Amino acid sequence: MAVRNTTDTPVYFSDLQLVTPDFATVPPEPADATIKRTQRTDLPIPFGAAACPPDGLPAGSRPATVVARLRTGSEPLRKVVFALPASDPLLSRLLRDECSEHLIKQAADISFGPTWTRDGKKTRATLVLSRRGTGTVTVNSIDGTSHYIIAPERKRRPLVTLDANAQRTETPVVITPGRCDPHAFAEAKKAFLFPVRATVDGGEERVIIVQPPKPQQDRLIHFALEVCGLDG
Repeated sequence: MAVRNTTDTPVYFSDLQLVTPDFATVPPEPADATIKRTQRTDLPIPFGAAACPPDGLPAGSRPATVVARLRTGSEPLRKVVFALPASDPLLSRLLRDECSEHLIKQAADISFGPTWTRDGKKTRATLVLSRRGTGTVTVNSIDGTSHYIIAPERKRRPLVTLDANAQRTETPVVITPGRCDPHAFAEAKKAFLFPVRATVDGGEERVIIVQPPKPQQDRLIHFALEVCGLDG
């Protein structure tokens, strides 16, 4: 949420909440932000899952409101509702992005296969597409994370395609450590969130996050520590 204050009186925001039929409503997010004179300050607002059509993309977002608890100067906290117009550019983009991803996930499950094999300083795995709905699902690429480099065993684009009449397909990938500093292993919150760029029926390319199951995450950590010489 973009906030502007053109006065010398500070405005304190206690919490914020987005209310819209396009996204599930989640509890208010504590803001704890004091806005002094400024042309623009952006405050984050959480939102829930998108309300996507079952078989297409929404034309745009619908009217929404931001519910805030705030106070001006030394006044007591009060509730203020800010209206957002229909087809707000940011909400429309977020809605379209999430619903494009939803369509891909409806057509196929994209995941890592169960077999992970250590090969010297590499780990070999497979990226698997399994049929869920209808449509041709194409994976154009898979990217590494903050801690791991991932690459297809066979370089090609698209990386793999699940044809409309196929139930399952897979392609081999190779994983190597991307960082070897000890500090990195203590802050690995996003180490296993691999972005996959995919389309369904030639539509918009979207990013699907693919994450190995916990046992494989533990194996990857152990593998990286060994390769980096940090397991002692």
